[in-house]
Amino acid sequence: MPLSQADHRAIDHVVGLLGDARRLLFITGAGLSADSGLPTYRGPAGLYEAGQMTRHGLPIEVVLSGDVFAVRPEVTWESIIELERPTRAAVPNRGHHVIAEMEGHFDAVWTLTQNVDGLHRRAGSRQVIDIHGDLHELACTRCDHRTSVTDYSALNLPPRCPRCRAIVRPVVVLFGEDLPEDKVARLWSELDTGFDLVFSVGTSSLFPYIAEPVLQARDAGVPTVEINPEATAVTSRVEVRIAAGAAEALDEIWRRFLAR
Repeated sequence: MPLSQADHRAIDHVVGLLGDARRLLFITGAGLSADSGLPTYRGPAGLYEAGQMTRHGLPIEVVLSGDVFAVRPEVTWESIIELERPTRAAVPNRGHHVIAEMEGHFDAVWTLTQNVDGLHRRAGSRQVIDIHGDLHELACTRCDHRTSVTDYSALNLPPRCPRCRAIVRPVVVLFGEDLPEDKVARLWSELDTGFDLVFSVGTSSLFPYIAEPVLQARDAGVPTVEINPEATAVTSRVEVRIAAGAAEALDEIWRRFLAR
């Protein structure tokens, strides 16, 4: 859909806010990677919206849980493969590149992402808190062996550690597992330092730790921007809303900002 007149007015407002900002926070979700051709999870036609069942007769959220992985890793790996396969042809889109380019124009640009596709770093972003991990990072469940892979095409399922032969897993947060302490600590450290502008991009903001930075900023009088075609858990709380696709809106914001 083309940008509406309301979207154009909102974008002009955001450009003005960027002129006074030095520290930015982007909170991104599957809606951003959707513009790279990857499926969303909770949006229209999302994997979890339809209550999708696996061939084992269990909902995908159950199969992708730490509890199931502990006893049936081969079952969990079947669904992990289905999440990873679409990422093989995916490349960062203009939205990813805009955020990466902004790192060179402001004092600090941090990206808190729920996405596990690694596209932010592939686009060149360095200050990324991938709170749910990265599918391309693998770790042994027994020893300290870790490795990075481009994709899973060469893996035997379930993959085993070349050192100790234990099961290997992607370094991602499965359902029911705790968030990584180091990444949570980094997030709260940056929030304590403070931001001048907070963006929520392509996320339904259902997790408290995704919504909280937006709500905290709003309560502190820090401008907040949401880019999402659908209404979300934080829509009623943000200062500016752009009801458009992430890549298109970010590209237009950045183009107008650079043309000032």
